[in-house]
Formats: sequence, C-alpha cells, structure tokens
Amino acid sequence: MYKKRLIVIGGGAAGFFCAVNAARICPDLEVIILEKTSKLLGKVRISGGGRCNVTHACFSIADMIKKYPRGGSFLKKAFHHFFTEDTIHWFRERGVELKTEADGRMFPVTDSSQTIIDCLLKEANKYGVQIRMNRELKQLSAENGRWSLRINEDEIMQSDFVCIASGGYPKMAQYGWLSNAGVEVENPVPSLFTFNLPESPVRSLMGVTVENARVKVAGSKLTEEGPLLITHWGMSGPVILKLSAWGARELAARNWEFSILVNWLPDYNENSLRDLFQQKRFELASQKIANRNPFGLPNRLWEFLLTQSGVREDLRWADLPAAAQNKLIKNCCASEYAVKGKTTFKEEFVTAGGVKLSGIDVNSMQSRKYPNLFYAGEAIDVDGITGGFNFQNAWTTGWIAAKGIVSNV
Repeated sequence: MYKKRLIVIGGGAAGFFCAVNAARICPDLEVIILEKTSKLLGKVRISGGGRCNVTHACFSIADMIKKYPRGGSFLKKAFHHFFTEDTIHWFRERGVELKTEADGRMFPVTDSSQTIIDCLLKEANKYGVQIRMNRELKQLSAENGRWSLRINEDEIMQSDFVCIASGGYPKMAQYGWLSNAGVEVENPVPSLFTFNLPESPVRSLMGVTVENARVKVAGSKLTEEGPLLITHWGMSGPVILKLSAWGARELAARNWEFSILVNWLPDYNENSLRDLFQQKRFELASQKIANRNPFGLPNRLWEFLLTQSGVREDLRWADLPAAAQNKLIKNCCASEYAVKGKTTFKEEFVTAGGVKLSGIDVNSMQSRKYPNLFYAGEAIDVDGITGGFNFQNAWTTGWIAAKGIVSNV
C-alpha cells in the first residue's frame, strides 16, 4: 500500500513539533526530517543558558502578541489554535513539567534543555519519524502533483507534503532555493543583538548591571526600558535586546551606526531630578558626593558619571557648582553614546524576515500559492523578543502545520 510522505526541512523546534505531531495523528503518513547540519535541536540545546526557555507564562493572546515586533497580528489568529497552556499541557502529557521564573520565562523543572530534546526525540522514535542528518535542500520544485527535492548535490527525493521549518537566514542569498521555487521572502535583517560602543569610556564599567534604565535611539521613536548590562564591547541586557528587536529594520537601514540616550534614573527627567538634587544638597550637605550615592545606582557607575561631569571626588554636596550639577543631571538622565556596529547576543540569534505572511494561510500554515507546501517557525516573517516567545511561535506554527498536513492526507 502506498504511504503518503511528509518531508520536514529543518531539525529544530518547529520542524520536530510538526513532524512528531503529524506522525502521531496520522500513523499512515511517512514522516522524514532533513537536517542540513550534524546537530539536531541546536537552539533548544543552548537556549536560556542550556536550560531551554520553552515559553512565557502569558495566558492572554492580546498581551502575548505585543512581544512580537513582526508577525503579531498573524499570531493573534494562530494562537487560537495552540497557545501557552497548550504547550504546557503537551509537554506535561509526556512527563515534562515546566516551571515559571519571576520574569515570566518558563523552563523545564530539571533546568536542562536535554529534557526537552529527549522528549522530542522520544516522540520521533515512538511514531517512526525518520531523521536524516547532513542533508541540505538545494532545490524545490513541483512535479506531477508532488514535490521534488534535490538534496546536497546528487540526491533526489519525492514527497507529497513539504514543511519548511529551516529557521531564519541572515542573508537573502541563503533563501535562494525558496525564491527559486516562487516563494516570496521578506528581506532578512538581524534582530536581538547587542550594541558596540568602540570608542566609549563606559566600557571600563564592564560587568556593571543597572536594574532599570531607559534607552532611546536618538532621532527616532525607539525607546525601551529594562535591565541594562555594560560589557567590554558596549551594552547588552534586556533593554538593549528589546530595542534591537523593535528597531531591527530601522537600525539595519542606518548600518548599525546611531546614537543612544540613556536615562540611568528613568523615574526622573532633568527637571524632577534637579528638584531632588536641591533636596539632597540640603540633606547631605557635609557629605562627599562620591561617598554618598543617594539614587541606588551601582557605585562604579555613579563614580563614572561624576568623572564625566567634572565633579571632583572630594567635593561635598553643599559645594557642588551649578555648572557641574547641571552636567551631572544631564548625564544621569540623558547620557549620549555612539553605537557603531552590533554583536550577536550569545545563542539567541534571531532574524527579522523570512517567508511573507501574506502568502500563508494562518489556519493551516499552508502556502496560499502552492498546495501541500507548509511553513513553521522562524522561516516565516515572525520574530519575538527574548523570553520564550520565539519558541512559542515554533510550537504554535509547527502544531498548526501538522494538523493542516494531516487534514490533506
């Protein structure tokens, strides 16, 4: 008896989720995963410092879609099919419990990404999913109602269904095999990156973390607030990553050269901070400014801001000259730094861009143009900020694709 075949391109989270669910729902379907490297589930393994940030404890679709700089309205519909609680339930049914951390990120209780990898591999094994490594798709074409795939240089495979779950590519040229098949692709640009400040003395503060800072890209509407980390190359931390995600296209257009304004005390603006300074000068009059940091900033940062403002270490609060005070207030509320270039944030490499959403039916993840061609995960033009949101997109779209494929068998 002829068995229909599904080939999934990509052995990552979305690819595996599509494959194992399709194989489970439809035992008569032959399911094959093609992975171009020698590693499976690479991002799962290294995500969250090796713990795997599976999803985010957000149970409101309206709130969740605000975490996606691109693709939010598409996911608003997709999440009605498979959402956060479905992810938690799916893994729980397979013996994997998730826990929620203070910031909302969800991890396996084992604190090991291997738990998630083992779960997915076990499912693949249980339902007979074939996994073929070091197989790179070079060409995709429709022939006689089926798909023909040229793998590596000389291998040809035929399939009834294809699901593209290849992840995001940083360069348009890498989407050539898709574009050549007639699929429309949104130009990719990097998202989730840190800022390089090659000429800034602030790098001397590497390792300093500020619990809450507001960062604005000068000459734009891009502003974010959150924890900031100073590194040996510049600035990182959630506030910078969020800014890079929301500004991915705009910052790429500037060739990653721009200025940022940092408010180290986001509860204040220059006027309200000036009023507070007057109060502190009275309360702390006889104390040295360098010894008494009344704003809760890390001491190294406070000393840096004093130096940058021309305030001597031995100066008392009562003796602070007006000009130096004004400069210090400005440096606290609007320090300016020149960004020149970016650095990929650890393993959390995410690309803005991919298959255009207008060409995808959100209720099945099937191509509107080509029957039996499906998509899942980061291959499509959806990307989230850091915190488990990109994985939730992978689970959701992988699930919908699996259901869509099975309904066509």
